[in-house]
Amino acid sequence: MKVSESWLREWVNPPVDTATLARQLTMAGLTVDAIEPVAPPLKEVVVAEVRSVKVHPDADKLKVCAVFDGTTEYQVVCGAPNVTAGARYPFARIGAELPGEFKIRKAKIRGVESSGMLCSAAELGLGDDSAGILELGEALTVGSDLREALGLDDQVLEIELTPNRGDCLGVRGIAREIGVRNQMVVEAPAISPVAARNDDRFAVQLSAPEGCPRYLGRVIRAVSPAAPTPAWMKERLRRAGLRPIDAVVDVTNYVMLELGQPMHAFDLNVLKGGIVVRNARAGETLELLDGRSVDLDDQTLLITDASGPVAIAGVMGGERSGIGSDTKDVFLECAYFAPAALAGTARRYGLQTDASQRFERGVDWQLQFSAMERATELLIAIVGGEPGPVVDTVSESHLPVRRKITLRLARLNAFVGTSIAEDEVEQILLRLDFALLERTGSGNRSVWTFAVPSHRFDVEREVDLIEEVCRVRGYDSIPARSPTTALTLSKVPLDQTPRQRVRALLVDLGYQELVTYSFIDPTLQDLLDPGAPTLPLLNPMSQEMGVLRTNLLPGLIEALRANEARQQSRCRLFEVGRVFAPGTEGPVQVMRVGGLIYGEQLPQNWSQPEQAVDFFDVKGDIERLLALRGREGAAFSASIDPVLHPGQSADIILDGHRVGRLGQLHPELQQRLDLRRRAFVFEVEFDAVTPREPPRAAGLSRYPSVRRDI
Repeated sequence: MKVSESWLREWVNPPVDTATLARQLTMAGLTVDAIEPVAPPLKEVVVAEVRSVKVHPDADKLKVCAVFDGTTEYQVVCGAPNVTAGARYPFARIGAELPGEFKIRKAKIRGVESSGMLCSAAELGLGDDSAGILELGEALTVGSDLREALGLDDQVLEIELTPNRGDCLGVRGIAREIGVRNQMVVEAPAISPVAARNDDRFAVQLSAPEGCPRYLGRVIRAVSPAAPTPAWMKERLRRAGLRPIDAVVDVTNYVMLELGQPMHAFDLNVLKGGIVVRNARAGETLELLDGRSVDLDDQTLLITDASGPVAIAGVMGGERSGIGSDTKDVFLECAYFAPAALAGTARRYGLQTDASQRFERGVDWQLQFSAMERATELLIAIVGGEPGPVVDTVSESHLPVRRKITLRLARLNAFVGTSIAEDEVEQILLRLDFALLERTGSGNRSVWTFAVPSHRFDVEREVDLIEEVCRVRGYDSIPARSPTTALTLSKVPLDQTPRQRVRALLVDLGYQELVTYSFIDPTLQDLLDPGAPTLPLLNPMSQEMGVLRTNLLPGLIEALRANEARQQSRCRLFEVGRVFAPGTEGPVQVMRVGGLIYGEQLPQNWSQPEQAVDFFDVKGDIERLLALRGREGAAFSASIDPVLHPGQSADIILDGHRVGRLGQLHPELQQRLDLRRRAFVFEVEFDAVTPREPPRAAGLSRYPSVRRDI
């Protein structure tokens, strides 16, 4: 959301500078990402009037213009197709410097002298439009400095809104937040009902009231679509990131930016029969305003007439009923669409429009009448016309209901960890347009019941009101305090080795711990556990993460390959994690500890010869790990494992049961994995490592020790 600072200050003008204003918004939850000037420095650029236009004697596409800057008339050669006698444009005098270090000098163009330049928006740094020179309104004084005439001494605040704050997708909502933070009254533009001058109506039917419970329509006849949009409105649209199109569309966009209510205007003479708001039917298509043709699905809410779809509700209008240069009569619509009905619609069609952004987050369901009157007032002032009455087609039972929430001061203070006065809490929420329905108690026992304003879809519970108080009061005003709580001593099982002790021992042996995904590549799964049943995911993040792992080797091997690719010649890695096996009621989870050694036994050192790791290095580490049990019973038995070397692999046996394996990776597997040297791995059931012999107390001998030298 981009908003002009000068526009904001027309609504509420706190005595703070731009940086402080931006910080206030950020601390209120409306993060200001950037502050940018609306225009680069411009000197010797003024508003000028073109008094005459003649064809260049030696170039068909060039024109020779007489340009008056308020004091002097200049001869200027111009190639813009839209230059017209009697109109006003930006004029850079000789000596002016435009963006890009472009200096204006007297020149001869095809033999005709030119003193100065009529400028496009792109040449002035006011936009990307370079197709023609920038047209200025007749209200601007000839000879006035362009920066002053267009109010270019201004900043644009780029605000990053969270999805829950759809109420701030308009100047009205942002100004409300500034007013609350600075305890100032917001001076909104006066919106008065526009009296109907005819009784023309256009029928509207709501066939999907759960998606569109309210639809306002108004017929405006005898408009002048060729009327130019005022320069001040064009500038505000440009600063908000919107391109001016024509006066009717610009007005609807302006009201959307000002109040946060998207609107749309149809060519009334193209519409047939009446408006019907319904879901799409099988086989229907719509040509959009951007020229694309889309196939509609039955989940899409449409605006239709007797001939078929004319717009995707809340997203984009259709080409057939758009405003054109020959439009004489307009049907102006302003609706409330339920956020749930429009969620995902724009994305399904690859669209992201300003209207969909607002409707998906939630638009004030009591705003439509004000928006309709504001748009009508602006349209009549710019393009003229005779308005009919506002027709409200509504399904009251499907409109939202204002929620009522109870707030306890004791709960607020306990939640925040400080003490806030009851009068301050009440005033903050009242300034945020929450309506006080009831108050009981006093002091810390105060309890309020508030009605949530219609523009706040995100406030549902008591904790939401607490958040509102905190963010307006300022999170930085809440003191930092360490929480205190009563701790109880936990039981220490004497017959179990703590899990952290297992990890610490492996770290002491030179291993580094990994945490890898439980989702792995099916191809790697087949390599490292051939013949095992796969456990595919129903909705994998990617093809490379399509199945659940059945052992820990895939993560260890992938980490080794990544290290080897980065010239690491020595690796000792371990992971403690769950593996999965098929079960009658879904996958069974088993905790295991797995490890891998690779490369040299010791880090490179001048005092030690280089020696590669071997089977007995990994066997020794396993014996150290099993020694944590504090009792005998561990044994190793030669094994045949398709993943391990047939002559350097063994099963780990505890109390007569196989609990793990160790050995060198199979040479064929080593070659397929592109490993340059031998790797040795182990994998042990974690629950087999942790049981231990509990310590037993015994009395001390009363006799001194006896020592014999044999």
